[in-house]
Amino acid sequence: MNKSPRECLSLNMSKSKFTVTAALPYANGPLHLGHVAGVYLPADIFVRFLRMNDHDVAFICGSDEHGAAITLRAKKEGTTPKEIVDKYDAIIGKAFKDFEISFDIYHRTSAEIHHKTSQDFFLKLYEKGKFTEEVSEQYFDEEYQQFLADRYIVGECPKCQNPGAYGDQCEKCGTDLSPTELVNPTSTLSGKTPILKTTSHWYLPMGRHEEWLRDWIKEGTLDGVKQHEPKAWRNQVIGQCMSWIDGGLHSRAMTRDLDWGVKVPLPNAEGKVLYVWLDAPIGYISATKQWALDNQKNWEDYWTGDRKLIHFIGKDNIVFHAVIFPILLKDHGDLILPDNVPASEFLNLEGDKLSTSRNWAVWLHEYLQSYPDKADELKYVLTSIAPETKDSEFTWKEYQTRINSELADILGNFVNRALVLTQKYYGGLVPDMGKMTVEDQSVLNEMAAIPQRISKLIYAYKFREAQAEAMNLARLGNKYLADQEPWKVVKTDPERVKTIMHIALQITANLSIVLQPFLPETARKLSNFLNVHTADWNDAGRPDIVQAGTQTREPSILFPKIEDDIVTAEVEKLKSTVMTETTTTPQKEEVSFDDFSKMDIRLGTILEAEKVEKADKLLKLLVDTGLDKRTIVSGIAAHYAPEDVIGKTVSVLLNLAPRKIRGIESQGMILMAEDAEGNLSFMVPEKGFNAGGGIC
Repeated sequence: MNKSPRECLSLNMSKSKFTVTAALPYANGPLHLGHVAGVYLPADIFVRFLRMNDHDVAFICGSDEHGAAITLRAKKEGTTPKEIVDKYDAIIGKAFKDFEISFDIYHRTSAEIHHKTSQDFFLKLYEKGKFTEEVSEQYFDEEYQQFLADRYIVGECPKCQNPGAYGDQCEKCGTDLSPTELVNPTSTLSGKTPILKTTSHWYLPMGRHEEWLRDWIKEGTLDGVKQHEPKAWRNQVIGQCMSWIDGGLHSRAMTRDLDWGVKVPLPNAEGKVLYVWLDAPIGYISATKQWALDNQKNWEDYWTGDRKLIHFIGKDNIVFHAVIFPILLKDHGDLILPDNVPASEFLNLEGDKLSTSRNWAVWLHEYLQSYPDKADELKYVLTSIAPETKDSEFTWKEYQTRINSELADILGNFVNRALVLTQKYYGGLVPDMGKMTVEDQSVLNEMAAIPQRISKLIYAYKFREAQAEAMNLARLGNKYLADQEPWKVVKTDPERVKTIMHIALQITANLSIVLQPFLPETARKLSNFLNVHTADWNDAGRPDIVQAGTQTREPSILFPKIEDDIVTAEVEKLKSTVMTETTTTPQKEEVSFDDFSKMDIRLGTILEAEKVEKADKLLKLLVDTGLDKRTIVSGIAAHYAPEDVIGKTVSVLLNLAPRKIRGIESQGMILMAEDAEGNLSFMVPEKGFNAGGGIC
């Protein structure tokens, strides 16, 4: 019989070696549940499963301590970048440890070995001619005398018109950007419009790599040799990568004009550091080097040869891990490329997007402080709603429901029944297996099949379904006891009850194995209850894990119910935190009256209006200014239909330098008022003024 691609995949992985990485968290803030559900928890499940199957595996992570986000946080808090990264590395590292994310090493990109590794990597590519040195104009803040890289500059996204897009990426639509693409750019340092100034950098000419990247991502082949199974990659990963490639890859600067980061190791590079998306993924390699040194291993064994490299990331990092880093690895020439990049979508919270700026988040370290004995409960809920292929949502009500109705009422109830009845009937000793019925054999057959289904799902990176299959074993046990009713049968056929309880305890023993990747603390408790300990996945499904005569221990309650007051308190905590935040934008830098008087603001009448093609938020307007009739492109389509604005008299900034937006030259700006919710309103005169009137 022909095997499916998924079955072939799992069989091919049976003896594979793995290097598994989880996205390096920025050390400029703590972890929230979105980070955990999308990256670190699925990676940990995968690695725990691999270890149970005797794979040679290294699990690598660490704090990403460079980049503009770090320095901006330091400026905001009036401290230094080093103090910021030291503070948040400690918070993040402790949270991972308390949550039992089982990294082989959690490293730091501020470490000397990382700086050396990154500089050596850069030099190798430089010496091989993989970079081009280019002179270009980049934005410069005259007040701070500093070039504005990445997140030092914000403006309007040219794709979705988000007014708060960064110079490297729009976090609203996910578009990768360069600072000069922003509309109406502003320095995050001074709040002023920057100037363009000449500088030089080393670029990665990604256009050279389009052909092999297309074959490698879509077909899984590299230089004609099969490298990976593309059907195992998630659709959103392939889709985002191909969109990038089909749109044409452009050269990308691999250096920045900054004073915080890995110094560019060239004599003519004073004041320049490596681009954070060059240095950060190299952090996986430097962390592996440190781990190898600490454990008498050869780091190259984990980055060369016949080995699978797996990157667990969020969808906002797809391009960096599935396009840019593979280019760098291939240009290096001696290192393996990713076998899979199982990127997750986003996790929302209580009907809204997670937002660190608004503090609309559940922080992992705070959860663990409040509920130190409920790590497994959170793991279970997050895996149940994992945003593997589409965005999902965490609510405290669903948290309560899943714990109470699934963990407590199904898993906890079954285990408690099996062990309490064993204590009651046999003093805790596992009874002998007696004569089996057809129903008994059917249950044992299903028990044997479940671990195989879990394996196929985990190898296919389907962790939600895999955990559901593990819970199906608890459902099987619950139904078996409910159907067999040993508490009734013991009065009439005590020998039959021995068989029932023996099988129930074998199901419990199997649960102690199949739950280990998902709920490690719970699995340990089950092992202790049964006095049986195994971490070998090959034992899962066996009907003889726990031997007759074994002395079991009296169980404790696995999952206490979550009361309504906890849910209410957590939701109120979220709301109160957001309510105390200011929704008013701080005052910008002062301007002189002479600067203000240069602005030519007049009244204009909108004569014509139409939507801009393929731009949901843009209207193309023809405006009578009294001086002339000019075209203005305005981002108001989400608030006004074209027919609603024709004939309106509005305030217009006339002498704004023309700018092309979606191929249309806009010759001014319509002035609008905006409230805290982002609603827009025209700034209109109180009574009928004609076009051409001035604003004073």
